[in-house]
Amino acid sequence: MLDYGILRLIWWALIGVLLIGFAILDGFDLGVAMLHPFVARSDTERRVTMNTIGPVWEGNQIWFVLGGGAVFAAWPVLYSVSFSGFYLAMMLVLIGFILRPVALTYRSKRPSSAWRAFWDWAFFVSGLIPSLVFGVAFGNLLRGAPFHFGNGLNVVYEGNLLGLLNPFALLCGLVSVAMLVMQGGSFLAVKTQGEVAARARRFGAVAGIALAVLFALAGLLIATIVEGYVYQSAADWSGPSNPTLKTVAREAGAWLGNYGRAPLTLVLPLLGLLGGAGAAAALSRGYARTALGFSSVAIAGVILTAGASLFPFLMPSSSTPSHSLTVWDSSSSRSTLFLMLLVVVVFLPIVLAYTAWAYRVFRGLVTEAAIERGDDYHY
Repeated sequence: MLDYGILRLIWWALIGVLLIGFAILDGFDLGVAMLHPFVARSDTERRVTMNTIGPVWEGNQIWFVLGGGAVFAAWPVLYSVSFSGFYLAMMLVLIGFILRPVALTYRSKRPSSAWRAFWDWAFFVSGLIPSLVFGVAFGNLLRGAPFHFGNGLNVVYEGNLLGLLNPFALLCGLVSVAMLVMQGGSFLAVKTQGEVAARARRFGAVAGIALAVLFALAGLLIATIVEGYVYQSAADWSGPSNPTLKTVAREAGAWLGNYGRAPLTLVLPLLGLLGGAGAAAALSRGYARTALGFSSVAIAGVILTAGASLFPFLMPSSSTPSHSLTVWDSSSSRSTLFLMLLVVVVFLPIVLAYTAWAYRVFRGLVTEAAIERGDDYHY
């Protein structure tokens, strides 16, 4: 069996892979929803945008389910604290996810323009709320969440929903929104043609530039204002899963420490910046597939930057820093991590295979002519 510390590192990396997979694949679903009222003007155009994601959005959400399941199985303490502290924020995300299929299914049930307009905006909200909340959540991870452990390691959360909506977290929320609008615009540019594709390229290009600017601003604030967290006691890679046995302090600029210790990680924020700029440039020149590639690289760069900055912290505690959750003290047992790794080795390739097959089958354009002919489109 693998060493306990190595298993913890592997599962930290796997959570990152699942987050990136979700952000890239379901990210364009969220982006399409946010762009829907703006890039599609007529009823037929709006049916076009909805049907671009129609065959794949349910499959894309499997990455969210996998991520939640992986956190529950591999990092139960993180699952407990995050779902306790971010409960109302999680409910907002679920409301957004529930609105999406309802809007997609109900919109065309009646010919009334008012009815369809209502569900068009519900579809928009279904993309905006999760996109914003995900970014706000990452912003609060970087600032730290107000929690500590009582007797028996019971979680005591001292914050509320409004406390999560601080200026830095809202900036991170805007980074997330811009990132996923860019992804949605790039995807629509690939899957549509005519005016819908042209508008998607314009919105996506603006979002790519906005991402680069907002991401750089967030990095500047992390370097100068936002305090990070550092170990003051020795980290035990194979120690017990008890977050209260270490000493942690808050320091200005601490989130930049890993870049000094491992200079190659400086590539990660560059991927976020250059990916956003590259997607904007490609969309402006009409290279839709290239733009989607750049956009996906930008998403990976942004998420990997957050992970590299936080490491080894998973969720710092702003109220009691020494109770912060880290890779080394918040995991399941060694045997659980190993057994779950075997499950991943078997089933992750299956997920990747059927995802690739689905995208190959539904790789064609969605056109207004096909919608008007009454071809086999569900929405």
